[in-house]
Amino acid sequence: MTFVRALVLSPADDVAVVTTSCDDGRPIDLSDGSRVVAAGAIPAGHKVAVRDLPADHRVRKYGQVIGATTSPVPRGAHVHTHNLVMDTGDRDHEFAIDVVPPARPPGPEPTFQGYRRADGRVGTRNYVGIVTSVNCSATTARLIAQHFTPAVLAAHPQVDGVMALTHQSGCGIVGDSEGARMLVRTLRGYAEHPNFAAILVLGLGCEMVTLDLLSGSLGSTVIDRLNIQESGGVRSTVALGIERITAMLPAIDALGRAAEPVSELVLGLNCGGSDGLSGITANPALGLASDRLVAWGGSSVLAETPEIYGAEHLLTRRAVDEQTGRRLLARLDWWHDYLQEGAGTLDNNPSPGNKQGGLTTILEKSLGAVAKGGSAPLVDVVEYGERVTQKGFTFMDTPGYDPVSVTGLVAGGANVVVFTTGRGSVFGCKPVPSIKVATNSALARRMRDDIDIDAGMIVEGLQSLGEVGEAIFDRILAVASGEKTASEEIGAGQEEFVPWHIGAVT
Repeated sequence: MTFVRALVLSPADDVAVVTTSCDDGRPIDLSDGSRVVAAGAIPAGHKVAVRDLPADHRVRKYGQVIGATTSPVPRGAHVHTHNLVMDTGDRDHEFAIDVVPPARPPGPEPTFQGYRRADGRVGTRNYVGIVTSVNCSATTARLIAQHFTPAVLAAHPQVDGVMALTHQSGCGIVGDSEGARMLVRTLRGYAEHPNFAAILVLGLGCEMVTLDLLSGSLGSTVIDRLNIQESGGVRSTVALGIERITAMLPAIDALGRAAEPVSELVLGLNCGGSDGLSGITANPALGLASDRLVAWGGSSVLAETPEIYGAEHLLTRRAVDEQTGRRLLARLDWWHDYLQEGAGTLDNNPSPGNKQGGLTTILEKSLGAVAKGGSAPLVDVVEYGERVTQKGFTFMDTPGYDPVSVTGLVAGGANVVVFTTGRGSVFGCKPVPSIKVATNSALARRMRDDIDIDAGMIVEGLQSLGEVGEAIFDRILAVASGEKTASEEIGAGQEEFVPWHIGAVT
């Protein structure tokens, strides 16, 4: 009889994760050398009890509590939503006790081929952006961008494209509200982003978010500001926009890549469609790549505040000081209040797809999600879309909804994104390349046109965690130097610009 493998992630764990689907009565070889017999069918990526568990038992995975049993669970049984629920017990928050900077690797600092901008930051792509102040200018922006087809841009091979940054707000909002400040911060973050060589700022003319709010003090990146009402309407404004961008294309095309130190990279860390293997393969492998970048003086940014809930105590321990750790807890407190106003809670997660992939509670999901951030010290906590200025590992407060989260990361300055997925994702985020890493090889084979790296090789026994982490780091350098990702080959990313909208609409 063929034996099924299951991974025990910590000696204190009550469960193991099966790597392939398992039938009732099938022997399961555990990675700690012991064996159980499946008491029922268990899907791949799901949990099996490694010992008899009483009712109301706090179940551990990764050495951490992920939930409590609702009834006695015998050894070998499937552990999931039918017998495991959220555990609401308090967690101790300690500060600055696990602050261990990653060791700088031997040898010279790696480089990538990037575009150094006037403000000193370095881009990994060479786009023209059309930043809209209000939804009323969205159609005009899209019409301008649509003119610059691949055929039109063929004469300018160093220009990656013309992108219209359209959104659903900009008016009908309280001018000095948190939501308005967040929108302006996000739009300005994109307008200043080093992956844009030039920006056209476009408005209607009577909106709450004015052109001055968006373009004031932005410097030479802004090539023009167009007001549709003053420019004679949509057709006239489209013609003016096309004319102005066309005139700039030769200069933008002349901007060449040059060798830049890897410390100029700002790496955005995100996940979507997670499964039971996310915290075992793709996420910790990405964490190793993140640590290596930080060791070389670069920056990496973890996000998705609702998806660190239950694992935040691991991050506060890594905070460089108590103040930084308490800023993280303050953002979680804000989320508790925000969701309570909307009749929600932070444990309104995982999603149906996450559960099908083996994740049972938000605690389990969060423990796997924070692995993307490696083990480097937490040097800063920033708000949504706020510029990341500290070298090292930073946390940004964002929702867990992928397009909104990554929009915040890009606004904060991320010039490369790595996106891990277990259920499958087709995510792109122009103007920044998005490298997608599959947690399992079945997904990598099934969606091979959308996946860049197969971290499932780890559980297949074909590569080590360190080897996959090294492969991710190498791909980051290659993509930062111009190699296209799967999402870029498909053309994804235009519609994934989704600023976080909060607050009243009047």
